[in-house]
Order: sequence, then structure tokens, then C-alpha cells
Amino acid sequence: MKALFIGGTGIISTGITKALLEKGCELYLLNRGSRNESLPEGAHILQADINDEEKVKELIKGMNFDVVADFIAFVPSQLERDYRLFKDKTKQFIFISSASAYQKPLSDYRITESTPLANPYWEYSRNKIACEEYLMKLYREVGFPITIIRPSHTYDERYIPLGVHGNKGSWQVAKRMLEGKPVIIHGDGTALWTMTHSSDFAKGFIGLMGNIHAIGESVHITSNESVTWNQIYQIIADALNVKLNAVHVASEFLAACSSYDFVGGLIGDKANTVVFDNSKLKRLV
Repeated sequence: MKALFIGGTGIISTGITKALLEKGCELYLLNRGSRNESLPEGAHILQADINDEEKVKELIKGMNFDVVADFIAFVPSQLERDYRLFKDKTKQFIFISSASAYQKPLSDYRITESTPLANPYWEYSRNKIACEEYLMKLYREVGFPITIIRPSHTYDERYIPLGVHGNKGSWQVAKRMLEGKPVIIHGDGTALWTMTHSSDFAKGFIGLMGNIHAIGESVHITSNESVTWNQIYQIIADALNVKLNAVHVASEFLAACSSYDFVGGLIGDKANTVVFDNSKLKRLV
């Protein structure tokens, strides 16, 4: 298989990149080159800013791919650019959307791909929805071979999955735990949440690559496990071999007082109980 990833070095994509290289995939990464040093050998680097369309056209001149995947598109205009660049060059175009696009508040906590897409709390999610609508329009009107993938909360060794973190990221919370200091858990900590390690996400993603049955489809890739936020923080404390000193703060209060966008990140996402039904992924893969 010959694939091109726009990005390829982030939390979601790195696990896929490594797994594909181990399988002997002919993999090209189109990025600015800022984090390629951590990649295993074998990837073909096309160093460019994806927004520099003329340079990208030169780099991919004469090339065609089985799969092109964009991990860093967030608004429809970026996908319009991708369509101009790759409309005649790939058998499948994969867009990384987000499970945060699902209806908030949920009418049913059990989420399938048919759950409505609507999030009045988070512009990020609404932009992802607009991206999906643009791609589905291309698929229906001109046959552009798209697949939409919706990750949930994906993590790897570089990032601890949390609901509330510090100014310097999630590792700051681990540092506070090690120092015996209190850490914030949003709400009462009983909302169910799903987290997915990037290596597990990679298995589902690779199963959809080159999969003719995935063309024109939207699929979420998440863990089958749902745990409460209290359990998540306790698991982290246990891994650090420390006692958890948790302070529960209402999500609405955090959203009102914090400089972070907790209206989107909590009210529109992590404060909701979610349980994902992965039946569709299992049927396809």
C-alpha cells in the first residue's frame, strides 16, 4: 500500500505511522519537519507547509496514492485545498473528524455513527461537522472517495488523558500528584468517559485503509471501555504510587472562571457521559 499522511507525527497519527512502517507500507509524510526525528526509519518525508499549494504540487507531481489522510484539517477551507491537491491522486481520502461533534447534550448516552451531529458549545466541533458535510457533498456529487473517522479522547506516552490540566499541560497534574497537592476533577467525577491509546486507534484506522466498504462512510474509533473520571484520576494516582487528593469543581464554574475554553472542552465534551458502540467499526474491520 502507498499512503500519504498530512501530518503524521501527532498523538493520533504517530501510532499509525509506526505500525504502517513495521508492515512495510510505502508511507509518505507531508509536514513541516518539526517532529520527524522521533519517527522510525522508512518514512518518506515531503517537507512543506500544506498551505503552500504550489510547492506541494511540485512535491507530489507524478505521484498517486492508495490512501491520503489529513490529520490536521479543522475547517472546510482546508479540505477544499486538499481536494484541489488530491482529487485525481488517491483511491481513498481519510479525514480525521472528532467524536466531540456528536450531539450535546446527548438524547441517548449510547453513541453510534447515526447519533446526530450538533454541538452548540464548541466551535471546534462545529467546524469538524462543517468539514464532514463538505466531504459528504463531494462524495455524493462527484464521487470523491472519502472516509470520515471520529476519534474520541486519544492519548500516547507523551500525553496523560485528563479533564482539567495545568498551564503547562497534563504532566503538571502528575507533578502535583507526586507532590501530594490537590488536583481538580470536573463535576462530581461520576460521568462515564472513554479514552483510547494511539496504538489501539491505529489498529482500527489501518483496517479502514484501502477498505472499499469504508468509502462514503463515517466511523468512530474508540475503546470499548467506559470509566468514570474519578476512576481515571485514581488509576493515574495508583500508577504514580501516590494517594489521590481530589477536589471536585462544577464544570459550569470552571467554564465561567477559567481562561481555558471549558465551555467547549467540558460542557461540550468531557462533562458528558458517553458510551460508544463500536459495532460498525467491527463490521468493517
